[in-house]
Amino acid sequence: GEEGERMRLQVTPGAFKHSQYVTGCGWVGNELYTCSDDKTVHKVSPDGEDQGKVTDLDSCPTDLHWFPSGNKRQQSDQFAMSCSDGTLLLVLRNGRVEKKVEAHKGAVISLRWSNEGTAIGTAGEDGVVKIWSRSGMLRSTLATVDSSVYSLSWSPDSNQIAFTCGKEIIVKPLQPQAKQLQWKAHDGTVLRVDWNPVNGLIVSGGEDRKYKVWDGFGRLMFQSKPLEFAITAAAWSPNGELFAVGMYDSIRLCDRTGWTYSREHVPMGSVSAIAWSSDCTQLAGAGANGSLVFGQVLDRREEWQNISVLLKDTNKVIVHDILGEMEEELDFRDRVINLSVGYGHLVVTTSLQCCIYSLQNLNTPHIFDLKETVNYIQLSDKYMLMVDSVGMQIYTYEGRPVASPKFQGMRAETLNSSTVAMGSECLALIDHADAKVVRIFEASTGKELGKPISHVLDVVSVSLNRWGSAAHRKCVIIDRNRDLYVCPVGQAASGKDSVPPPFKLGAMCDAATWNTDNDMLAAIMDGKLIVWYYPNVVFVDRDLVNQVKFTKEASDLGKDPQILHFHGTTVTVRRSDGTKLVSGVSPYPTALYGIVQRNMWEQAIQLCRYVKDATLWACLAAMALADKELSTAEVAFAAIDEVAKLQYVLSIKDIPTVEGRNAELALWRRRPEEAEQLLLQAGLVYRCIDMHIRLFHWDRALELAVHHKTHVDTVLMMRERYMEAMGRHEETNPKFKQYREGVEIDHDKIMAKIEQEKEKEASRPGAKP
Repeated sequence: GEEGERMRLQVTPGAFKHSQYVTGCGWVGNELYTCSDDKTVHKVSPDGEDQGKVTDLDSCPTDLHWFPSGNKRQQSDQFAMSCSDGTLLLVLRNGRVEKKVEAHKGAVISLRWSNEGTAIGTAGEDGVVKIWSRSGMLRSTLATVDSSVYSLSWSPDSNQIAFTCGKEIIVKPLQPQAKQLQWKAHDGTVLRVDWNPVNGLIVSGGEDRKYKVWDGFGRLMFQSKPLEFAITAAAWSPNGELFAVGMYDSIRLCDRTGWTYSREHVPMGSVSAIAWSSDCTQLAGAGANGSLVFGQVLDRREEWQNISVLLKDTNKVIVHDILGEMEEELDFRDRVINLSVGYGHLVVTTSLQCCIYSLQNLNTPHIFDLKETVNYIQLSDKYMLMVDSVGMQIYTYEGRPVASPKFQGMRAETLNSSTVAMGSECLALIDHADAKVVRIFEASTGKELGKPISHVLDVVSVSLNRWGSAAHRKCVIIDRNRDLYVCPVGQAASGKDSVPPPFKLGAMCDAATWNTDNDMLAAIMDGKLIVWYYPNVVFVDRDLVNQVKFTKEASDLGKDPQILHFHGTTVTVRRSDGTKLVSGVSPYPTALYGIVQRNMWEQAIQLCRYVKDATLWACLAAMALADKELSTAEVAFAAIDEVAKLQYVLSIKDIPTVEGRNAELALWRRRPEEAEQLLLQAGLVYRCIDMHIRLFHWDRALELAVHHKTHVDTVLMMRERYMEAMGRHEETNPKFKQYREGVEIDHDKIMAKIEQEKEKEASRPGAKP
């Protein structure tokens, strides 16, 4: 991106200045509390004016952290402070010291509340990490190491703590017997570590002048080149989309994947601490020379097809239509916190309101008041999802609340673009208590649909397609091993219990995104861009899965690329250094979707004949099978030389009854239970027994014959022929032995009976000649 294209931090110095080194700062609501080596705590307004001294201290404070407040109305009333004389203080908002505890020998260097606010972790010069109860009672000594611990941070579930130890980072679980992780993180002492509860990533900064991003298992996701000075501060924004790092006279704003959006010069000496406001729109930095700096995150850009939306100022949004060359300015009375554009709408949330615009008409928005700050917005074609600290709500684009899905153990603050996905009529999200489970909810009622999808490993990302009816709904998941699976959700949505198992599309997957206009799926796997033109093929005929995909070498994408959009025929990818790359895919599958959706099968065949591309023919074959259009499938399979499949199509076409044909198609989809159900419901018992014989399900064939008191002799005769063909003359199955004794097998009689069954089926009402 060119200059001015990227998000940036607009920094303004605060008017108020401490007389000495500022060691810690933290927001509560709209006030910033700061502590300094001048032994005072002050509160400061967001524009940097002093709101007065809160309290005086006996010794120099080293760190300050607010009790985590759940929401706007219940703002936190208490913060914890660590001091250089080894004490831990619990202080009320008005400055009264509630509790003072002798915590460490030497200075306490760092402290943090757990994410739920149930415990405090402290780290000291003495190399000890301790855990305290909410009221300041010692719970346990977590670790003792041989160097000072400069920084610590709790894991998302608050079951482990990451802390620094020389050049290493240690992740230690609270369970005494559990194994700790330890790895060399930097070439110099690690000074800062911060673990984000939403994305599960750790950012670290060291004296080697680098900052790095790790996952919770210590795998390196990003490392910067050596910068000018040691990294003295690093902090995630609460929603995990951005982080900021501070060093001497400079603050950088970085994307969660590591690359830098903007670098700001701030004359304040080393930046000793960075604190984000809970709405993620602004941060404060504390400096070694006593000064403070305030940064607003501006120039955030969202795009959808030909519309680009830019947050120009804290309460000004510019909407730009690139095709129509129209540009409109929208002004808001409060600070803009979130914006999202898509599906013909623009949604802007401010600190107090939500405004929903139709892109056709930006003059008359639907506006409603918000109780809480909205952390995340996701749009779909019919509904929009908004997440705040209390939970998630689904609204229509008129601003009418529709539902708020809930389940046991839901942690709304962890919902983001990877963990929740909106479809047209349902939404999927990863269960917080057990990441192996993906739950599906109905959008219009908020009720859970069917059984959740259970996977063998933790799921890290989920996304739903938006194309077609509820029966076409599919969900794509990426698990911890970076394997990509596609699962049908439609059956659950349409009330069928037997859902086919997830199908693995591939491994080493960095990102996957559905097309917004049709059912194509794009993924980046192992340095290639892969597009499945008709991913539904895995539930129709998985043999064709490699024939409907387009693969493009994309080794230039580097490590950890993200797919930003997949509109129409263009895939936009962002590399891990922030560069955007656009790739095109063939326009013909999009045209084919349009034709098939209108059931114009003749035209579909004409299109494929004109294009002369095997991939397109394979798509048409699978689409025709899915819609039971056998004549079209016949032409398509002939075009791609699939002789066996062509013969099977012809044999299905010869079956006189609809149920018989549907059962064969169910077998094609590898669903024998479904086929059996169809045949038995239609009363086609002989066809069902015959099907099991063809599948070599001997036990089930015999069971059905005995149960329906018909064709026991047929099954026994076929079994004998099979055993002879296999060269096994002795019957080994006890059931067959048992029935063989009491049944005589008359070959001619059986063949006549089979002919009779065929005639009987052909003469059923509705059967075709």
